[in-house]
Amino acid sequence: MNIEQNRDECLAILKEHTKSESLLKHAYAVETCVASYARKFGEDENFWSNVALLHDFDYEKFPTEEEHPYKGNEILKELGFSEEFRTAIMSHAEYTEIPRETKLQKTLYACDELAGFITAVTYVRPSKSIDEVKVKSVKKKLKDKGFARAVNREQIISGAEELGIPLDEHIQFCIDAMKEKKDLLGL
Repeated sequence: MNIEQNRDECLAILKEHTKSESLLKHAYAVETCVASYARKFGEDENFWSNVALLHDFDYEKFPTEEEHPYKGNEILKELGFSEEFRTAIMSHAEYTEIPRETKLQKTLYACDELAGFITAVTYVRPSKSIDEVKVKSVKKKLKDKGFARAVNREQIISGAEELGIPLDEHIQFCIDAMKEKKDLLGL
């Protein structure tokens, strides 16, 4: 099994570069959503999952637009990751100006900010359980510019559009995916 298919090896890379519990949980949340889409689309779940798992692995050490995800791309290239794997990661950041052409690239982009936003919505629920999160509550919080203000709302909307999936359906799909892994995600 090559490194791109091996979650244990990708997880080791993630944990070597990321110590923040919240960034680790973000990686797991995005991985969860992207893996569910891989199953839905009949794609390579291991490959897609590992791309999502590593999409921000360099962010803690290299948080600026000048460095992330460029430094991570260099590290992954040295480790033998394919151009397809690395380009998918590079394309999730708008400012790299790498066009999102593949289904994987569009899915990673669509799930990145939304997974983080759903997590934030979960944390403000009385039970702090994703079981209470509904599409309606996510959309209501999207309108509240003061809530989770670092989340790029335009990316959430344009991500669903690029995937060709109605926003409500995309939100529900990601909520459902995250519910399946709620223990891992701390939700």
